[in-house]
Amino acid sequence: MAEILALVEARLRMALGEPDARAAVTFLGTDRIEVLRFMDAEAGLVRYATLGMSAQPMADPTAVLADPVKGPRAELVLSIRAGRADTDKVLRPLAVLAASPQVEGVIVAPGASLDVGDPLWPGAPFSSVLVAEPGGLVEDLDLDEPMDPVRFLPLLPMTSNEAAWKRVHGAEALEERWLVNGTDLRDPRRTSVRLD
Repeated sequence: MAEILALVEARLRMALGEPDARAAVTFLGTDRIEVLRFMDAEAGLVRYATLGMSAQPMADPTAVLADPVKGPRAELVLSIRAGRADTDKVLRPLAVLAASPQVEGVIVAPGASLDVGDPLWPGAPFSSVLVAEPGGLVEDLDLDEPMDPVRFLPLLPMTSNEAAWKRVHGAEALEERWLVNGTDLRDPRRTSVRLD
């Protein structure tokens, strides 16, 4: 486990630079989850990445026994425009989401919605996120066979209206709506996209 997380952190550093802050959260009955913060001054972004979710493979909730080696592995990455909101409070909600495969037995994959039930940070219009396709910002990390690679899944904050609309129409339709309307998904104070 420690070896995998060392490789994951090295991949994050290679893609995002040196983290300028990190916090650790441990939930009862789960492994420790860390959240690393990376400042991208050039792009005006702050990026948060989980570290610890990939230590164990995600197990099919219908399986009688969880495979300790095979199964999808992932970490979560959230990119937000810096200086527009107190987004550092997102550390605990991100750790909660990263612990959900261990706590709730869910498999986190592109197209999924994850909800923390409260604003992601103080005053945030979002309590849920859409899991996007990996590969753009941080490349997958291949592990020794028979382990699955670690995928770095981008998170796109959703307003409650967007989350409800996505449940009916699907992730692809919501992403298309964002694209057509030129929605800045990194704006921590954005309002819901037009859904009519």
